Amino acid sequence: MSDEKRDTQEGELVSPATRPAQVAREDSTHPALHPSITSVPVTPGVHLSGHSAYIEPENSPQDAGLPFDDSRTISGPQWSANSYFAPKDQARSSSPTEAAAGARTGEELLRRLSLVGDPTAKRDFVDLDPRAAHPGLNLSGGVISVTFCVPYHIGFSPGLDWELKSRRGTSALFDSFSYLASAASPWNHTLIGWTGEIRELPGARPTSSASLNSLTNVSQTNKASAPIPVDGTSKPPQPMQSEGLKVDRADRQRLERQLERDHGGRIVPVWLTNEIDDDQDVAIIKDQSRWRRFAEHELYTLFHYKQNEPADGRAARRSWADYERMNRLFADRILEIYKPGDIIVIHDYYLLLLPSLLRQRLPNVYIGFFLHVPFPSSEFYRCLSRRKEILEGVLGANMVGFQSYSYSRHFSSCCTRILGFDSSSAGVDAYGAHVAVDVFPIGINAASTHQQAFGDPLIEEKINGIRELYAGKKIIVGRDRLDSVRGVAQKLQAFEMFLERYPEWHDKVVLIQVTSPSHLQEDQEDADNRFVNKIADLVARINGAFGSLSFAPVQHFPQYLSREEYFALLRVADVGLITSVRDGMNTTSLEYVICQKGNYGPLILSEFSGTAGSLGSAIHINPWDLGGVADAIAQALTMPLEERKEQHDKLYKHVVANNVQAWTNNFLKRLMTNLSSFDQSFATPALDRAKLLYQYRQAKKRLFMFDYDGTLTPIVKDPQAAIPSDRVIRTLKTLASDPSNSVWIISGRDQAFLDEWMGHISELGLSAEHGSFMRYPRSEEWENLTEKTDMSWQSEVMNVFQHYTERTQGSFIERKKIALTWHYRRADPEYGAFQARECQKHLENTVAKDWDVEVMTGKANLEVRPRFVNKGEIAKRLIQAYGDKLGEPPEFVLCLGDDFTDEDMFRSLRQSKLPQDHVFSVTVGASSKQTLASWHLLEPSDVISVVSLLNGSADGGNIGAVAVVEGSVPESRL
Repeated sequence: MSDEKRDTQEGELVSPATRPAQVAREDSTHPALHPSITSVPVTPGVHLSGHSAYIEPENSPQDAGLPFDDSRTISGPQWSANSYFAPKDQARSSSPTEAAAGARTGEELLRRLSLVGDPTAKRDFVDLDPRAAHPGLNLSGGVISVTFCVPYHIGFSPGLDWELKSRRGTSALFDSFSYLASAASPWNHTLIGWTGEIRELPGARPTSSASLNSLTNVSQTNKASAPIPVDGTSKPPQPMQSEGLKVDRADRQRLERQLERDHGGRIVPVWLTNEIDDDQDVAIIKDQSRWRRFAEHELYTLFHYKQNEPADGRAARRSWADYERMNRLFADRILEIYKPGDIIVIHDYYLLLLPSLLRQRLPNVYIGFFLHVPFPSSEFYRCLSRRKEILEGVLGANMVGFQSYSYSRHFSSCCTRILGFDSSSAGVDAYGAHVAVDVFPIGINAASTHQQAFGDPLIEEKINGIRELYAGKKIIVGRDRLDSVRGVAQKLQAFEMFLERYPEWHDKVVLIQVTSPSHLQEDQEDADNRFVNKIADLVARINGAFGSLSFAPVQHFPQYLSREEYFALLRVADVGLITSVRDGMNTTSLEYVICQKGNYGPLILSEFSGTAGSLGSAIHINPWDLGGVADAIAQALTMPLEERKEQHDKLYKHVVANNVQAWTNNFLKRLMTNLSSFDQSFATPALDRAKLLYQYRQAKKRLFMFDYDGTLTPIVKDPQAAIPSDRVIRTLKTLASDPSNSVWIISGRDQAFLDEWMGHISELGLSAEHGSFMRYPRSEEWENLTEKTDMSWQSEVMNVFQHYTERTQGSFIERKKIALTWHYRRADPEYGAFQARECQKHLENTVAKDWDVEVMTGKANLEVRPRFVNKGEIAKRLIQAYGDKLGEPPEFVLCLGDDFTDEDMFRSLRQSKLPQDHVFSVTVGASSKQTLASWHLLEPSDVISVVSLLNGSADGGNIGAVAVVEGSVPESRL
C-alpha cells in the first residue's frame, strides 16, 4: 500500500471537524482502541525488506551539519529499523589515514577521523579486542542478549514460511542489538527472545460451520450492534474453545532458519508451550498471553507506583508459577547455545528471575542485567508478594544497570532492608560475591533518527500542512501511550490552568496530544475505558471553555501516527511537553531534541522521567504541580531565541554523544571491569527448589542434617529463648515420619535443650555440642563420643572467660558437658566484638597451645571444644552408616547450617563420594560470607518453606517449583 493511500485510510492530523465520521463499532472495545484507529505505527518499526521503516530506499538524506557523517553511517542486521552499522562483509576504514582519504573540507576531515578510534588508547583497545584487554576473563568473544520478545510479530501457517511483521516499541533496544551484530562491534552476537503471541494465519485451518454460526451469533449479541434486541435472560453463545496451535519440529526449525537466514544477526526463539506431544514431537501452544500476566499486571504496575485491587490470590499464584516457568524455559534455551566465556546480557522486568536461574546451573557465568523501567522505593516495593524471590533472582547477575541513580539507590536499599545484604552506592554484597550496581541512561540511534526526520520530502509536506492548519499559533506537542503513568491527564489539567492564568494566549496556542494504545495487560478493559473517558472529558471541557466553532485549543488524536506525521510533529513543535508521573527512559524526549535541530523548541520534561537526570538543560517540572507546569509552559513559549538555542545545543550534544552505541559499549565495558575487579568464583547461588524437589522425589533413601540456631530458628539475644515454633515442630515431624527419610538435628546446643524441645519427636536423630553426643532415632539413650577425653583444660578456659565476663557488661558463660561458650549477644555490639577478639588471642596463645582444643568464633560468641569434635565428623559417620557398596549410599542429602561451625559438614560432603547432583549443602543467612556450601537460603523461614515443599505443601514461594516439576499449578492455596 502506498503512503498516500495509507494516510488517507488511517487519518491525517487535521481538525476534528474535517475528519471522516467513525464507522460503527463491531465490538465493545472503546473507540480509541479500535484497530482502524491504532493501526499506524508511531515509533520506528522494522521494515520487512530490511530498510528503515521510516524512509524508503530511494530517498536521499539531507545534510544538516551533524557531528557525524550520515553518508558513512552503516547498517546492521536487517531486522533493526534504525540500524546504522555495516554488514560483516562491508569494507570500512581501518586507520586514520584511510579514513581521511578523499576528504574535501576540514570539517569533513574531522568528522571522518572521529569515526576511527586511536589504536593506542586503552578505551579503543577494549573496543577492538575485549578479550585481549581482559585476558583473565577468558572471554569467548560472544554476547548473548536476552529480551522478552523477538523483534517480530509472527504469523503461522503449517508447512509454509512464517510471516514476520515488525514489532512496535523498544526501538532503542533493538538498535543496541543491531549494533552488537554489526561489523562495528567486536562481538559475535546472538539474540534470544520469546516468539511472542503467534497468530494463526487465515486459511491455516478449515473453519467448521458450527464455528461460523457461533461467531455470527456472538456478533449479533454485541451491545454495539443495536437495534437488534438482546435477550437478557439467556447467556450469549460463547465462542468455541481453541485447541491451540500445533507446531511440529519441522515448522519450529523453519522459523529458526528463517530468522537467521533472512535477517542478518542471529536470533534464537524461545518456545513457550503448554505441552509437547512426545510421540509426534508437536508443540501445543494455548493461552499465550499467560506468560505476560505476572510481569505486566503485578511488576509493571508496582514498579510504576500503582497497586491492583485485592483478590483471592489464585490468579496471582497461577501467574507467578507461569512467570517462573517462563524464566526457566529461557534458561534452558540459553544453555543450549552458551559457550564458556560468553557474556549474557538480560533485559527488563519480564526476566528478573533469569540471572539466578543461570547462576544455579553455571556458577561462573558472566551476567549483566539491565532494567528499562523504574525501580520503586523500598516502602513501595515491600508491597510485592514475591519481593524476596525477585531480588534474589536479580542478584544472580554480576552487574545490574538502571536508567537513573534514584532507581539504583532504591534497588540497593531494598536488598538491604528486605534481604539484609550490605549495600552501598557501588553495589550489593550478596551470596559471597559483589554485585555491582550502576547507572546507564539509554540513548537512541541519533544518526538514523536525524536521517529519517530530515531526509523525506513527504515529511516536509506534512510540516507545511500542519503549519498552514495552525497558522499564527504556537504548537505544543505531546505523544504518550494510553497509560495512567504517562501523565496525560495531568498534562491536560495543567494546560487548562495555563489558559486560565494566561488569557493573552487564548486562540494563540494549540496542544496536539497523540495517545497511542498501551501494549500491556496491566489493567482490565473497563479500567482502560475509564481512563480514556477521563481524557475525553478533559479535552471536551477545555475545548468547551476556551475554544470556539472555528478553533479548539486541544487536538487529541487517540491513535498511532504514520512515521511522516510523527517526525513532522516533532519538527514543527514550538514546545515539547512530557509530564510522565513515573517513567523509565522516555525516548520521545530524545527524538524531539534531534528533530528540533534548527528550530530550538524548548523541552518541558517531568522530573519523574528516567530521562530527566540526563537532560539537565530541559525545563524540569513536577507533573503533580499543575500551576508549576502552567508557568513552565508560559516560560517556554516566551523564551528568547538565544536562550532556546543555548539550551538546545547542550541537549543536542548530549543526545548525539550518548547514543545507543555508546550505551551498549559502556555497559559491556563496565561489566568487564567489574568482572576483572571482583572475584566471583566464591558466589553461592540461591537454592534451586525445583531441582531439589525433583531429586527428592526420585530418591528412595534420603538423609537430612539441620543445624539449629540460625537455621531452624532465628538468632536471638537470649539463647534460651530460641525455642522452636509450632510450625517448625510440625514440619520436622512430618518429614521424619517418612520411612525413607533419616532426619538429624546437629547442633552446638547441649543434650538437655535438645531433649526438652526436640526429644518428643522419636523419629529424629539428635547430635549435641557439635557432635560430642548422639541420640539415634527411636532411642532415648545418648552416646558420649568424648568420654575418654581429658577435660582438664576446661578450668583454664573458665578462668579466661570469667576475666572477660567481669569486664564486658551483658556477657555470660554457657557451660556444656564438653564445650565452653562465652556469649556477648547482650553486650554493646562494637565493644563486645572487640573483647571477643582480645579473648580469642588470649586463648590461642595459652590454652590452645597446651591442649588439643580449638577456639571457634560464632555469632556473638566464642566457643572452646576438643579439636576432634566437630559437625563434619558426625556428617561423615552418618553417611558411612549407609555403606559404600552399590545402591547403599543415600540418594538424596540435604544439609543446612548458618555459621562457620557448619562448614565442617559442608567440607565432609564435598569430600564424600556421593554424586554431586544428590547432595544439597545450603548455607543460611544474609551474610555475604564465602562458604563451602553449594546453595544459599536467606533466613530460617525459608528453610521451613523448603522442607514444607518436600512435605507436599505449595505455598507462595514454592508454587513455581511445583509447577516446573509437575507441569501444572495446584489449586490449593495451602
